[in-house]
Amino acid sequence: MKLKRVLKSTEFYVALVLLLLCMAIEVKSGQFFTGNNLVDIIRAFSIPAMFCIGEMFVIITGGVDVSFPAIASMSMFIVCSQLEHVTENPLVFFLVAMLIGLAIGLVNGYIIAKFRFPALIVTLGTSSICFGIMQGVFKSREYPLCQPLYELGQAKLFSVTNSVSGLTSDMPIGVILMVLLIFAGWFILNKTMLGRGIYAIGGDEKAAQRAGFNVFNTLMFIYAFSGCMAGLVGVLRATMLLAVHPNNLEGLELTVIAACVLGGVRMEGGKGTVLGAMLGMALLTVVDNSLILLDISTTWQKVFTGAIIIIGTAISAIQAKRDERRLNVKLEGGD
Repeated sequence: MKLKRVLKSTEFYVALVLLLLCMAIEVKSGQFFTGNNLVDIIRAFSIPAMFCIGEMFVIITGGVDVSFPAIASMSMFIVCSQLEHVTENPLVFFLVAMLIGLAIGLVNGYIIAKFRFPALIVTLGTSSICFGIMQGVFKSREYPLCQPLYELGQAKLFSVTNSVSGLTSDMPIGVILMVLLIFAGWFILNKTMLGRGIYAIGGDEKAAQRAGFNVFNTLMFIYAFSGCMAGLVGVLRATMLLAVHPNNLEGLELTVIAACVLGGVRMEGGKGTVLGAMLGMALLTVVDNSLILLDISTTWQKVFTGAIIIIGTAISAIQAKRDERRLNVKLEGGD
């Protein structure tokens, strides 16, 4: 029965497609499984994967958050431009950015949980406000990274050199944070009452209230968590790029949401796993970073990415309808 459930799961099919794609790229180029290419893929995967954790919490409850790139960008620019002459401790930059993100996340959560406004509209407004503050008040522009964060960005776990091309790739220490955050997301969803509450709210909010879950506090937590992590990841992104690019994250919300849905996190709420979201993001990352190894022009990358998103979303919708029909059949049989 367990094997049957695995074979029918979205995660299995996404993992299968990902494996087949990797094998196809390797057969064609012979360069996919080289050390430096794998390091480059993990590097490209790490930032959106961390955003995926906060976003999937929101989607599982039946909402959607499109404000995290703006929160990350604003937090990143404010701390990098305003604190460089205040402190040389890189931890302070991360903590202040997390507090900024936390404050904005709490605003999102309060408006959505208290007044029952649509999450998409609220976070879209927040996104616009954040970009407006960053550009209007702080006059955002490309900005050099201060010395403490620059040194942190140059730190690496290890380096790998391709014996054929001679290219060298560094594994950033931020990957450790990614692993910790993925584990934290898995632990919250699978091992805590908070995780059960998140799933319950997405399944049926009124039923969750009757079961004793505090819907208001749970929603406040997930939006606060998403905002806090956005602030953290924004500064981490700057250290990986060794510069502050205030508009570099704009539009990433579409990729992150698509990765979650592709991995089986249902937009209707109530279902989704960390594994599925990570597999969805891994598939999009491989497509985005490796088509050139198949001699496919980079101008076609968005076409392939869009096609994968549509196909994956369609499969998820079909599975949702299939499960709904099975549930209706069981209920009718019970009656």
